[in-house]
Amino acid sequence: MANILTFKPKQITKHILSELPQRAHEVIVDRFGVGNDYERKTLEAIGKKYGITRERVRQIENVALSMIRKSDAYKAEKAVFEELKKIVHSLGALVSEKDLLEHLSKDRLTQNHIHLYLTLSDDFTKHKEDDHFKSRWSVDNEVSDKIHKSLKNLFENLSDDELIPEGELITRFLEEVKDLAEEYKDEEIAKRWLSMSKTLSKNPLGEWGKSNSSSIKTRGIKDYAFLMMRKHGSPMHFREVAKAIADTFTKKCHTATCHNELIKDNRFVLVGRGIYALSEWGYKKGVVKDVIKELLKKNGPMSKEDIVEQVMKERYLKKNTILVNLQNSKYFKKNKNGLYGAL
Repeated sequence: MANILTFKPKQITKHILSELPQRAHEVIVDRFGVGNDYERKTLEAIGKKYGITRERVRQIENVALSMIRKSDAYKAEKAVFEELKKIVHSLGALVSEKDLLEHLSKDRLTQNHIHLYLTLSDDFTKHKEDDHFKSRWSVDNEVSDKIHKSLKNLFENLSDDELIPEGELITRFLEEVKDLAEEYKDEEIAKRWLSMSKTLSKNPLGEWGKSNSSSIKTRGIKDYAFLMMRKHGSPMHFREVAKAIADTFTKKCHTATCHNELIKDNRFVLVGRGIYALSEWGYKKGVVKDVIKELLKKNGPMSKEDIVEQVMKERYLKKNTILVNLQNSKYFKKNKNGLYGAL
């Protein structure tokens, strides 16, 4: 990526730190990682270096930042902060720290210099990571409040296992923020805002949902199998499922392992010899006689033909298999009208 900054961060930092006393200078360099290496040191690590407490290091850091903000050197670099402010505006006025820094530079040291500038200027508001959002920066409080509220609304209006194509979620999101300025009604900006959320995520197929859903946070073969079957939309043999997982996610998936995972998970129902369906499609677990009993319990006495038709919607079976089960007098009895009932 071409360098989008018109200034040289190393030179700017050298200038704005030039009026600091030596220890204050060293603390800022260590805390923000703007020295020869890009490691941002902790308060504790710096305290050990100087033989002082963490709290004393914090005091030195805060005083140093205040000194920089009041310095002529800092005021002389106003154009740098205006440039950064315009960039944040162009990214949506609210952007995750990671996205912002990576947009500006792939170089860790340059990113650390930028982080120092964001911290120094009152133009930028830091929003710390919390249960809902990743660490982020904003330059417009009104936009920021609206986006935070809208992302929470999106989350609350999703059911726990609901999956939504990215285009549909973006449409919903842009509807939530329709009263924002036109410059922000952009698909790329919407994607950037969505990426700040910790409660909304997308799965390997690009579908969005709640981050803690097993359909989003895939943990193994059974979760990948669920995604593939949901995408397929109809029952599949476990060998088909294993192949689909291998082809789509480039993951090794042994057929026996896939079969074992499907058997153990309540999201899947065995509906034929090696053929599985999703329970959310209305299929229920149980052997053939259990399926027949459930039908009769729900509908009352039924004819042989109707039972066969209904069971074959639930199971991939031969007609004769259903009839054999129906003849079991321990479970079923035909009445004088020729209709079968459960015992």
